[in-house]
Amino acid sequence: MKIIFISKRHGGTKTITLGFWSKTFLIAGMLALPLAAVTLIALQWSVKSGHSLLTQDVSKTWEQTLTAQQLEIENTRNEAQSKLEALTLRVAELQARLVRLDALGERMTVAAKLEHGEFDFSQPPALGGPSEELDNHNFEVATFMDMIDELSFKIEDRQHQLQTLEALMANQKVEESIFVAGRPITKGYLSSRYGRRTDPFSGRVAWHAGVDFAGKDGSDIVAVAAGVVTWSAERYGYGNLVEINHGNGFTTRYAHCKENLVKIGDVVKKGQLIALMGSSGRSTGPHVHFEVYKHGRAVDPASYIRRASR
Repeated sequence: MKIIFISKRHGGTKTITLGFWSKTFLIAGMLALPLAAVTLIALQWSVKSGHSLLTQDVSKTWEQTLTAQQLEIENTRNEAQSKLEALTLRVAELQARLVRLDALGERMTVAAKLEHGEFDFSQPPALGGPSEELDNHNFEVATFMDMIDELSFKIEDRQHQLQTLEALMANQKVEESIFVAGRPITKGYLSSRYGRRTDPFSGRVAWHAGVDFAGKDGSDIVAVAAGVVTWSAERYGYGNLVEINHGNGFTTRYAHCKENLVKIGDVVKKGQLIALMGSSGRSTGPHVHFEVYKHGRAVDPASYIRRASR
């Protein structure tokens, strides 16, 4: 496109060649001039005639729009506040669960006899690793709440697991306590074994249904396993006898006691002092006659004496 200028004074001409962008801006300017002129004329007419472009209807429409926007902002603020309160309650609930889990973990640590510092529930777990940030990863409210719900589910699942483990450990502890093992004395020596022997009174061959541990008069006699006392009195041939039922078909007897320290119905622990060594009944001196019954039949106590406690 070319523009030619002609001078009246000198009679000469001057030519200007316009490129694409120059031509575009020139055409846009020429189109905008009439619109600007019309707008200016309208404004001047409005001012001279006393009319306003911001009429009452337009003003009312704008006012209604602003009111609606303010209401929407208020509703959004209230919804955000409600979600924040719900989130606060959920976090408090999770904290309470964590406190219970910590307490349960501490009990399990003690029950499992772990070394000090091996599993410390009072300290946060050790974490680490290289950092790899995710690009354009922004949390939204719904996504964040879903993560909280997932964390809550995991905590509840761990709580059930710990409770189950605690129950198993408790059952194991009970089984260990009723496990018949060890000697019924704290001091003394084995003076007579189980089986056939020469009777110390008649001199004839007789059956000895237990083992004898000799010791000092008044020495301690202890339970070889936890259980319930089913007899604590004198019995023919046994003298003062203590009988304990350990469950699982096992019963133990402690005879010739000088004094019984437990009574029928007492619950005794493994290793608990139950009587004092003496020579009551059919006895030649201070000792304890120890018998083990399995499902109502006397068995050799030697295997239970030798085996280690669980």
